[in-house]
Amino acid sequence: MFSKIAQGVSHAVGSPWVFSVALAVVLIWGASGPLFGFSEVWQLVINTGTTIVTFLMVFLIQNTQNRNDWAVQKKLDELITRLDGPRDEIAGIEETEPPSK
Repeated sequence: MFSKIAQGVSHAVGSPWVFSVALAVVLIWGASGPLFGFSEVWQLVINTGTTIVTFLMVFLIQNTQNRNDWAVQKKLDELITRLDGPRDEIAGIEETEPPSK
């Protein structure tokens, strides 16, 4: 369930429309500075908002990256196993420890 939501949100927030909305929010916030005397509360509004959005986006980005990594790995494994004479032990090498230097 989370993966479907994360995928939908990732596609949505990666769109030019959402970027435009975010840019507009920042511009409106910046323009409202003189109205609020550039107060600490005025600064706290944007700081809190961006912190919350950043915190949540980290999890969405990580989920998307994990799914992409998994898909690429499966495709590479398929290519390796279909080649003539590949070494099958290479297909799952990411699950082993790298050699020490």
